[in-house]
Amino acid sequence: MLNYSVNGRKEEMRLKHRRVFAIDLIRIEGDGEFSCPQCENAISPDDASEETYSIVEPKVNRHGLDKLIIRCNKCATRIHLTGFPLLQKLSGTDERLTLGKLP
Repeated sequence: MLNYSVNGRKEEMRLKHRRVFAIDLIRIEGDGEFSCPQCENAISPDDASEETYSIVEPKVNRHGLDKLIIRCNKCATRIHLTGFPLLQKLSGTDERLTLGKLP
């Protein structure tokens, strides 16, 4: 019983110290690749294998994708990716088509 509470406390402390970062995709130059702010792990939008990061939660509004929360698989840092509405406007992408909705 003592080991359980000690391990539980360590897990609770570890979760409290997890860092959360926000990255505005508009400020990223090039092809969208960036480094994890915590461990410098390279995160690329072209990596569909989920080896370097995992998608935790997409946040959508009535206009399309608003924010994407990902987790670095190397250090477990959560990264909130923002800037999707402006990127969609700049690229001319119709949000209704990206969400599978018909006009």
